[in-house]
Amino acid sequence: MINYLLLYQSQQVSSEAERYLLVYMLFVILAISSLIIIFFVVFQKRKNKLLLDNIEQQRQFDEELLKTQQEIQDETLKHVGRELHDNVGQLMTVATMQMNAVVRKVDDALKPKAEEAAAVLKESLTEVRALSKSLNSDVIYNLGFDKTVINEVERLNRAGRLEAYLNIEGEKINFENKKDEIILFRIMQEFFSNTIKYAEAEHIHININYTLKGLSISIKDDGNGFDVNTVEKGSGLINMQKRAELINTTFNLKSELGKGTELQLSYPFVAN
Repeated sequence: MINYLLLYQSQQVSSEAERYLLVYMLFVILAISSLIIIFFVVFQKRKNKLLLDNIEQQRQFDEELLKTQQEIQDETLKHVGRELHDNVGQLMTVATMQMNAVVRKVDDALKPKAEEAAAVLKESLTEVRALSKSLNSDVIYNLGFDKTVINEVERLNRAGRLEAYLNIEGEKINFENKKDEIILFRIMQEFFSNTIKYAEAEHIHININYTLKGLSISIKDDGNGFDVNTVEKGSGLINMQKRAELINTTFNLKSELGKGTELQLSYPFVAN
């Protein structure tokens, strides 16, 4: 009987030890599993942070590169604008004066042709001066955004390639950052250029709307249009979109074959 009790007690101790051992093993497994999970989560967070840092660094690099390209292009256009005004413009002014003198002295038989040549020279001089203004950012700063766009629309109409219509609504609000209006104007210029070169449009409508929150710009032509999803994006389209991103402007380009192309820009009047 005593031996049976001893055996029974021994079995109880053994079972209890096994339970403790099992609990201990489970605890160890849970602890190791928790450490593995924690390590994985920390590693994943660290990996994600590094990826985000790399993405942010790349974004900042692309932004700085775009700003540098924009500044280089702006300085180049400014130089071309000055050359047109100071050199080419002056030469054409002298040529116009000389041609007017010729008109006064030429025989009656040749006078109509001389007058026509003088008129062409005068018109060319006006065009050169207008082009020099649209290229020189200093002139744009002085004129302001609206006047610069008006001059560009008048220049498009004088060229005779299409008819341009401009509508400005709302109470004008000055740009806090004057460089932003240059970039916006360059985006519009790029659209005008693409319309003239590729769209074969007859009309182009520009609508500028000032609101308390921002500036909305809509430009629409009645040209050939294209499939936005399949068209190969050249430097012009890419530059327009990148410039818009640079000044925190919403960029939306819509086009359809045979139905023209429309560009919508939304510029916020807040610090970028």
